[in-house]
Amino acid sequence: MEWRTDRRGLLKAGGAAFASLALAPRLAWAQAGDTLRLRLTGDYQVLDPYGIIGELDEIIPRCTTVSLVRMGDMRAGNEISNYAAEMLEWQSPTAIAFTLREGLNWTNGYGPVTTEDVKFSFERIAGSDSAWSYQFEMLDHVEVVDARSGIIHLTQPFAPFIAIALPFYGGHIVSKAATEAVGGSFTTQMPAECGPYLMESWEQNQRVTLVANPDWTGEAPSFRKIEFYIVPDDQAALLAYEADAFDMTRFAVTSLDTLRANMPANSTLIEAPSTTYTWLTVNMAAENLRDARVRQAIQYAYDSDTVLAGAYNNAVERSAGVIPPTSQYARDGNIIGARDVEKARALLAEAGMSDLTLTLYALNDSSSQTIAQIIQATMAEAGITINIEPVDEASYWSLGDKTAGDDWLNIELVLMSYAGGTDPTENLVWFRPDQVGVYNWSHFDSAEFEELYQASMVETDVAARKVMFNRMEDLMEESGGFVFICFEPYLAVHDSSISPTILSDGHPDPTRFTRM
Repeated sequence: MEWRTDRRGLLKAGGAAFASLALAPRLAWAQAGDTLRLRLTGDYQVLDPYGIIGELDEIIPRCTTVSLVRMGDMRAGNEISNYAAEMLEWQSPTAIAFTLREGLNWTNGYGPVTTEDVKFSFERIAGSDSAWSYQFEMLDHVEVVDARSGIIHLTQPFAPFIAIALPFYGGHIVSKAATEAVGGSFTTQMPAECGPYLMESWEQNQRVTLVANPDWTGEAPSFRKIEFYIVPDDQAALLAYEADAFDMTRFAVTSLDTLRANMPANSTLIEAPSTTYTWLTVNMAAENLRDARVRQAIQYAYDSDTVLAGAYNNAVERSAGVIPPTSQYARDGNIIGARDVEKARALLAEAGMSDLTLTLYALNDSSSQTIAQIIQATMAEAGITINIEPVDEASYWSLGDKTAGDDWLNIELVLMSYAGGTDPTENLVWFRPDQVGVYNWSHFDSAEFEELYQASMVETDVAARKVMFNRMEDLMEESGGFVFICFEPYLAVHDSSISPTILSDGHPDPTRFTRM
């Protein structure tokens, strides 16, 4: 897994993969100037905030529309500041007043951004089947005072509302008139834009290009153009970065030591804790996994030490749940804290599953495949045969989707990773009963979990919330539907001439990148 970043090492290690990247028309070598080139792992699928799925799905609306507030760099405390709102303040524990700033206008002749657009954007997601409806779970309605002023009314006090609902995902504002004109929703083409950038071109699975909006009246962005290059594999992306294919890329932890020792010229390394949590999901509804003893055997057979050493160079510790270890709400440890192969074998024998064979789905990037291969090798020691099924990102997110057919009922193991938020509820929301067949692929269905989630939303005492959150993670582990792996570090390398802004979910905010 080790490779060098000097030129000779690159060519030797990169081989055909590097040659194909260098020759591919999708990679235009980066040039200093007014174009920002960023590498991402997957293409976008849905630009409508109602149906955002992946990373680029969220980044493009961040550039081409606006939100009432925006969040700052995660390394500087996730500071929230007004954006489309020139004024936003709590009027009472359940009411937030706002005034939109002047000069925000939709393209395609749809006029100014108005309070009606805000109302439409939020209320159509609240209570819906959107994955982001949890952001607006406490929303009662948006009161329109006039074209630029409104009041967000909540059903009950919830202090984290601004941080959870407004800067991200469903918080991106869409044009009511334009969205209704195309039938109430959209996918790969926005009917109207109003942000600092506009969509210029899309080469599917290759490159997305945004260009500065000439009618933007806010703070001018530092770059006239943004190009997103789609390169799924971290190692291939790092090779391309070294050859000046783009200005910034994330990379796998297995390359960290090598980069520390031998940084590419004029480059800066970012190492930071992240909210991205990785785990092995165990589908409790699958035929071979319905017996709790079988699921528990998988938990006992899991070799955390080997995974962390082989896939993460021991740069991170095992996680005790889905709340970051840096959080005041983190659980102290796993219930099954140590590997016990004999215990795993005994549980399988009790369940009559001594020759268990399972399929493990994992993204086809090198990091995910490394983890999957280690799980495969170490599970075999307990008599569990793992067949690895690599999946590209476009297909991956339909694996556990109940709207995509009946296959979601039969998946067995999936290596999963989610970008977390600033409040624990943002990480735990995906495992509620109503997320089964959406993002809860373990089929974990706990009434107690749901009751605790609802209580945690309105509880203000930190100690009481910690007890709730830790019990929720206990319930997850006790179900046998989860093997917690780690919180992945945020690792990236960028041209030293730029200053990036990285949000709490690990996504970049290109509108706030600057040239040094």
